[in-house]
Amino acid sequence: MNVLVLVTAGNKKEAEKIASGLVKEKLAACINIIGGVYSLFRWGGKIDSANEALMLIKTRKTLLNKLIKKVKSLHSYDVPEIICLPIISGEKKYLEWLNECTRPGA
Repeated sequence: MNVLVLVTAGNKKEAEKIASGLVKEKLAACINIIGGVYSLFRWGGKIDSANEALMLIKTRKTLLNKLIKKVKSLHSYDVPEIICLPIISGEKKYLEWLNECTRPGA
């Protein structure tokens, strides 16, 4: 099964560092980085906000635990947002490519 993982980072540079590490280790086939994301959230008992970058990470569900570990090792947040959504369908050749790029030894 293929999944889409959403991860926010403190800025685009940090997102690029995380994305590079994931793609290099074949934990993700493709990562879109969207800068200029404004986040409003509750943290430390108060309402806070931040300008962040959002990563849209395409990978396999079987790689999720390794991906989470890698994100946490590269991330500056104590509790990074890491949310996984199933990809229930998609363009056949794209999904084949995704699987090929995340296959060990590929």
